[in-house]
Amino acid sequence: MKKALSVLLAIIMTFSLAMPAFAGVDINASKSQIPIIRISGDGESLYDAQGNELVTGTGVFSALESEDGDNEELYSSIAHVLLPFLIDGLIYDQWDGYYDALYEEISELFGNALLDKNGEPLDNSGISESRKKQLERDMNTDKYGSKGYYAVEDYRFYYDWRLDPTDIADDFNDYINAIRIKTGHQKVGIVASCLGTSIVMAYLAEYGSDAVSGIGLDGSVCNGSEILSETISGKFTVDGDSLTRVLEDCNYLGVFDMDEFLLATVDLLSKSGAIDGITTSVKMTIYDKVAKGVTSALALSTLCTWPGYWSTVSAEDYDDAMLYVFGENGSEKRAEYAGLIEKIENYNVVRGKTDDLLVAAKNKGVNIGIVSKYGYQIIPICESGSELADELVTVEKSSFGATTSKIYDTLPDIYLAQMTPEERKYVSPDKQVDASTCLFPDSTWFIKGASHAHWTDEEIQILYDVVSADRQLTVEDTEISQFMVYTYEDDTARKMTTENCDTYVWSESSSAKPTNNPVQKLVAFLKALFNWFKLLFTKVELPEMPQLPTLPQPTTAAAQQ
Repeated sequence: MKKALSVLLAIIMTFSLAMPAFAGVDINASKSQIPIIRISGDGESLYDAQGNELVTGTGVFSALESEDGDNEELYSSIAHVLLPFLIDGLIYDQWDGYYDALYEEISELFGNALLDKNGEPLDNSGISESRKKQLERDMNTDKYGSKGYYAVEDYRFYYDWRLDPTDIADDFNDYINAIRIKTGHQKVGIVASCLGTSIVMAYLAEYGSDAVSGIGLDGSVCNGSEILSETISGKFTVDGDSLTRVLEDCNYLGVFDMDEFLLATVDLLSKSGAIDGITTSVKMTIYDKVAKGVTSALALSTLCTWPGYWSTVSAEDYDDAMLYVFGENGSEKRAEYAGLIEKIENYNVVRGKTDDLLVAAKNKGVNIGIVSKYGYQIIPICESGSELADELVTVEKSSFGATTSKIYDTLPDIYLAQMTPEERKYVSPDKQVDASTCLFPDSTWFIKGASHAHWTDEEIQILYDVVSADRQLTVEDTEISQFMVYTYEDDTARKMTTENCDTYVWSESSSAKPTNNPVQKLVAFLKALFNWFKLLFTKVELPEMPQLPTLPQPTTAAAQQ
């Protein structure tokens, strides 16, 4: 496969490439008297008709590596994109060649992971044959058996997460009904995470909640995930401080091992104003000319041929996203991608209506449990970069309405002072989250310090208990606190207190809270500069001092004189 333009182009699309695989959790001690169906997000591997695993998600980065150390193909790829940018674009103000080159290079990287212009898989790609057989076995097996209970992993729904969520919802409905018939239970519980929450919402929109006892939603993106939603709708920005923080977060989580000196270099560029200055210059010059074209080229050569990912575009960003990716109504590109657009628009039965769907289910007696996570910098290429988030989606979206501070602030004192004592009980010990404004304040839990990439035993346990209970459980009913702190080092979550709530790995580092005070900005820059030089001297081997010539020793007579 031709190597990609560079890691930078992949990072431009990190709103999707960083969507992580979902790890299973060990809750074998849990027991339920009704079958629980687990549906996750985009971590399931996909394969083409020949059984070759598709390059998707973070696998794109591995494709950037040269197997034989020969970078000739990489250089050719860069030239293919850079030349039309420099010559056609900057000199002649003709950008179509640049857009086309971007599309060609990146689409080759994604290969058969892309869908066609009708939103259909290439080369019959999809989930593996073994997963299809597993689904069939599940639909014909009552797993209650000699255990005398159902476990959360007994029934797991696998699907091609690239496809139209409303089409997947039809398959999900068949799966649910088959299990109901086989087990003899009128209703099932559902525990969904990330993109799986979009499937559940599409299911509720089409089939209602009569077959469901409880719904647990974890790290929800069905209301929108800013990292994708804002980036493809023109809300693209780069903030230096946020960039430093996200690199430190990723380094801490082991996403990659970034050299301390490189981190210090990024921090110095940020504190000097260089990153923000470059961003401002670009926006004042060529930004308006290339923004929509580049967005469209990158989107349609990567993730935005996947209707499943379009379910993470929020209602408020949707029209702008369609404009940036497909152009004006009646455009040639809209006609070319009419089939794909139809599948994307199918999710409009959910977009902006998730609250109504959940309230309707709740009114029919369905138990509802929601978990929202935070404590990490949202990937800083969108305007919501300073919002409280789990790297990919803000707390406001994933919690269905919590009021939050910015990541480096707390809720204002005047805001807290106006709250009633009843409302104050919903405020987190770190004073960053007010759960009283959530859709379901009494059945929404929060975990600080757990990124979107990690699903803790505690959060799955909460949702499992809620969906399998014979009544609606609240934060008062569970041993686990409404606000928890996850510790990455020992993989545990515990009750949040004012003593343990400061979990930001960058809170005491050089990338502390930004400021507009000129003196404080100067001090921050000087600290960053000092730190950079200090690390530089640890990297650079200083030359040995030359040996000075030995001076002749004076004679006794001369010394006496």
